[in-house]
Amino acid sequence: MTATKPSHIAMFSIAAHGHVNPSLEIIRELVSRGHRVSYAIPEIFAAKVAGTGAEPVIYSTVLPSPDDDPAAWGTELIDNVEPFLTDAMRALPQLAAAFEGDEPDLVIGDTTSFPAPVLAHRWGVPFFQVSTHMVAWEGYREEVAEPMRAELESSARGRAYRARFARWLKDNGMGHTDPDLLSARPDRSIVLIPKALQYKADRVDTSVFTFVGACQGDRADQGHWQRPADAEKVLLVSLGSSFTKQPDFYRACVEGFGNLPGWHVVLQIGAHVARDALGDVPPNVEVCRWVPQLSVLRQADVFLTHAGAGGSQEGLATATPMVAVPQAVDQFGNADMLVSLGVARRIDTDAATPEALREAVLALDADPEVARRLAEIGREMAAEGGTQRAADLIEAELPRA
Repeated sequence: MTATKPSHIAMFSIAAHGHVNPSLEIIRELVSRGHRVSYAIPEIFAAKVAGTGAEPVIYSTVLPSPDDDPAAWGTELIDNVEPFLTDAMRALPQLAAAFEGDEPDLVIGDTTSFPAPVLAHRWGVPFFQVSTHMVAWEGYREEVAEPMRAELESSARGRAYRARFARWLKDNGMGHTDPDLLSARPDRSIVLIPKALQYKADRVDTSVFTFVGACQGDRADQGHWQRPADAEKVLLVSLGSSFTKQPDFYRACVEGFGNLPGWHVVLQIGAHVARDALGDVPPNVEVCRWVPQLSVLRQADVFLTHAGAGGSQEGLATATPMVAVPQAVDQFGNADMLVSLGVARRIDTDAATPEALREAVLALDADPEVARRLAEIGREMAAEGGTQRAADLIEAELPRA
């Protein structure tokens, strides 16, 4: 399906790998269909966005960057949510000025980009949400939103945050002053995870949310990893890009998998741990700051992951059994979903001993039922449509001449 004419589409996101990467192939596809896409993003991701053929629209951000210490996000709920409002309030006038006189025909917004629906409303154009993680289900308000609201309203800082958010929505003419409605209940949304990863998927409103599954492309721009010729088995260990300050965990991996017969281990340690903090590293352990994850997974036998939304679906898409060691936010729910699907084991960080990690990896690799379930889920994901269906759904929202 294609639109009646090329249009100007604006995409809005934040500077986070897990929010930008899932959308890139969709943007590339929209550009290939003849649309002009402007992508609002902080400078650190400008080159990656430009590689899709979209035009980066740069704004300054106050959110921690992907290379910052995870401690920059704080430890309490208010620490986690307040920066997004502060960032939105500062970004909104920047973005309004950047698009003045060149307003788009359609706005696409990541769930964390609060200026996106506000600007769509101001410009009088359709808004279409892109979610890179689980979405709200029937009962979400009672089970999740209300307890979070109660926690925030139990402190003066939390009450001030919610009041500031409500005033911002009112001042921008949004028609409601409920922060929860801004991202949890859009009019239309595509979900860039497979339905298999969605909690209580049978209670999701499919008139609002459409699961399109993995939109990964070949990620050739990230480079290629080659499996060593003598590797009988390959294990990838990665805690993503934000939760990598885990020297004890990495040492446990070196001890648990170092010199394990037949196994080659790709250990991604990120930016915050020095290689010499790992101690003696056996030759079968390849220590990297960063790896082209999808390329490695296509050749790996097991994936030891923090169970972020992106990594979880990449593991499913490449039919790779997973040991989930969740670190924060939605990763705990993702880990439990993977376990319930029969394709993973969950080990919490404080229980991630060398022995426990090794036992889980070897058991998953040896279990034919895990391989069968992964193949079955792979077929379900393929039927969801991926990039092509996502682009079709976006085009369907474009105004017609």
